[in-house]
Amino acid sequence: MDAKRTREGVIFAFIAYFIWGVAPAYFKLLQRVPAEEILTHRVIWSFFFMLVLLSVSRGWGGVRKVFGTPIKVGLLLVSALLVGGNWLLFIWAINHDHILEASLGYFISPLVNVLLGMMFLGERFRRLQWVAVVLALAGVLVQLWIFGSLPIIGLGISLTFAFYGLLRKKIAVDAQSGMLIETMWLLLPAAIYLFYFAHSSTSNLINNPLSLDLLLAAAGVITTVPLLFFTAATSRLKFSTLGFFQYIGPTLMFLLAVLFYGESVKQSQLVTFAFIWAGLAFFIYDAVQHQRQQKNLKAVGIATAEAVEIKN
Repeated sequence: MDAKRTREGVIFAFIAYFIWGVAPAYFKLLQRVPAEEILTHRVIWSFFFMLVLLSVSRGWGGVRKVFGTPIKVGLLLVSALLVGGNWLLFIWAINHDHILEASLGYFISPLVNVLLGMMFLGERFRRLQWVAVVLALAGVLVQLWIFGSLPIIGLGISLTFAFYGLLRKKIAVDAQSGMLIETMWLLLPAAIYLFYFAHSSTSNLINNPLSLDLLLAAAGVITTVPLLFFTAATSRLKFSTLGFFQYIGPTLMFLLAVLFYGESVKQSQLVTFAFIWAGLAFFIYDAVQHQRQQKNLKAVGIATAEAVEIKN
């Protein structure tokens, strides 16, 4: 893989996960707005934000290219449903003081990525990656067996996001075009719900304080910017490598939940977190070791090629 594209992928992934990690602080400001209503604003404002962004960057050629391949447009409907479901679960978790469970979902995601990479992309497991995945699975099973509960929100968040990332990698469209078409698919249902079915005290923008309307409109930026960085990273990094960066977001969420919003870690959650963190420790150690080995092999290959050239 080209070194420059890899470096770009690393930077894009870091930015995306950092923004996602601090996003709960933004959604906490919208706590009085129902989760499904916030979702409609995320979709609507993201769509119009993408229209502006594509016009400024003159990226409409990429959109026309995607529409020239109907199968990709159809697959983007599936990815739109996955990301929409992920958004709704995440917003609901934040608004109902379940940031810890949301962070658990994103802690599980890197290990789900590794599993999906093996199942659908032909990426092979290394020994320590197997250990990491088994520990994550054990953490979920222990919570089910001992405490009789499942981290439903966490599992839902991790699975929808992991399958979304996998599908976007398989579709192979540029970040901006893909995001526009995804929000286009969701735009009509979101508008119908907001203007005809939502009857909360905040559903009428005219009656809201200007500060609240601005926060709702900012949902487009908060939603679109990290997702653009993420999809750009998926096209530059191996799917399993992308998972290496996913601990950034949930770590920030965990710290926000415990230090700033006063959520306490339940015993069942603590057991599951312990298994997940142990699995991530193996995963990160394996990734670092593998990168070192690849670097050493590359150095040996360069040295060998130079020696052969001198000899000739």
